[in-house]
Amino acid sequence: MHPSFSREPLACLEQLNRIGIALSKERDTAKLLETILIAAKSLLNTDAGTLYQLDEDGRELHFKVLRNDSLQLYMGGTTGVAIPFPPISLYDAAGRPNTAMVVTYAVLNDATVMVEDAYADRNFDFSGTRQFDQRTGYCSRSFLTVPMKNHEDRVVGAFQLINALDPETGQIKVFSSADRQLAESLASQAAIALTNHQLIEQLQSLFESLIKLINTAIDQKSPYTGAHCQRVPILTAMIAAAARRSERGRLKNFRPTPEEMYELEIAGLLHDCGKIVTPVHVVDKATKLEAIFDGMELVDTRFEVLKRDARIELLTGKLAALERGDPAAIPTIEQRFRERITELEDDREHVHRCNIGGESMKPEDQERIRRIAGYRWIGTDDQARDLLSADEVCNLCISQGTLNPEERAIIEQHVALTLRMLNALPWPKHLQNVPEYAGSHHEQLDGGGYHRGLDERQLSTQARILCLADVFEALTARDRPYKHGKPLSEALIILGEMVLDRRIDPDLFDVFIREGVWLEYARKYLPPEQVDVVDVSRIPGYIP
Repeated sequence: MHPSFSREPLACLEQLNRIGIALSKERDTAKLLETILIAAKSLLNTDAGTLYQLDEDGRELHFKVLRNDSLQLYMGGTTGVAIPFPPISLYDAAGRPNTAMVVTYAVLNDATVMVEDAYADRNFDFSGTRQFDQRTGYCSRSFLTVPMKNHEDRVVGAFQLINALDPETGQIKVFSSADRQLAESLASQAAIALTNHQLIEQLQSLFESLIKLINTAIDQKSPYTGAHCQRVPILTAMIAAAARRSERGRLKNFRPTPEEMYELEIAGLLHDCGKIVTPVHVVDKATKLEAIFDGMELVDTRFEVLKRDARIELLTGKLAALERGDPAAIPTIEQRFRERITELEDDREHVHRCNIGGESMKPEDQERIRRIAGYRWIGTDDQARDLLSADEVCNLCISQGTLNPEERAIIEQHVALTLRMLNALPWPKHLQNVPEYAGSHHEQLDGGGYHRGLDERQLSTQARILCLADVFEALTARDRPYKHGKPLSEALIILGEMVLDRRIDPDLFDVFIREGVWLEYARKYLPPEQVDVVDVSRIPGYIP
């Protein structure tokens, strides 16, 4: 007799209540199914049992848990041992109900079935049972098969108990009507718990699919952000796992639960959702003059106008020299023309170079842009104007990247939009920090980040992890419109300098380097040409 088993009505009721509470709390499917069968065996004091689950089409029963105490045979559930038996079809090839087996009959007819002696029974096909007994030396006698029906009055599975045991002698006995009532009560609880669990899983799957849908929309909107949305959550999870293992410094107390790790994962997936409303021409701005189209084409046209004017001046000068009988002046005029064309070509090449964003722009290059802007050209309206407009000069003189201050403000606004969008959602308790983590991924320890200017006193470890993941991915990304991905050595040096400047968390950076997160990520997600040799002893800000 199982130690928790009791035949007193009140005790049975209390036991059913305890089982119901335990089932409602279980969140792991395999564990839930196993708990159902163990509870049934305990409640009715049986030697063996099997739990089946109906597939979504309602046509097959799948073995999920099998337990036999006499044979010490435990399969399915949380055991890690796969059940080798194929699914049981409820219908034959012609579509007729398969009612020959006890379990299929019970499910198809929504009826509890009790069999006193499988070897004497003539109503059902027990050939498979007898073959099992012959192979194992077991004796399967009494059977109690109960369909599990949910709150929608739909059968979702069944459990089959084998060999009820006498509580006094331990001998096999037949199941009683009281056993049947207990089993049916448990089956009802079990079905509801299983259905609730499935509904939770379906809602979670729907939720995660919606997140992927948002990221797909961003991906389709701009190829320069979609991969970022995929990689940052990966990096976030890798850094968080390494930090959770750390025994040093502040991180030795960082021990997030699986639920808290999932919360951070969702924040990583949604950290850039605000970009869904960011204008495409800003996100995709590959050059400084690019807007709806690349303004460099217009600048090239103006240079061609200046070259045309130079040719006109050449021809006009030569004609005037000939008219005044001074052909000796022509070589000087031609030389001046060649010098002017060379100068314009050089200046146009300079504008082209400056139109490409970079890490920094020299002051002398900016000054040359301003000088070139002063060239005068005449348009189709016969009006003379500067070669470059004030807006074009401003853009060409951008010192870093391709975005001017107004465009950078638009990009930075995506964080505020992310926070606003996520705060508008009714987050459950276990995900209530998602908006805070996602909305802080551009903050810095020194308070110099955006958009709220939070500092180290206000940034959680989870938010700092997301900050590190976001920066490292951005440095190594090779699909940005304005730059190539940096090699590992350069990216890590930049990160180390950010640590020294109190922009990146030093403890997380140490774990990131020491645990080799950077290398593991690089080998999986970066092209070989970016994975260069790294001397970690030369990385600034890193403490081994």
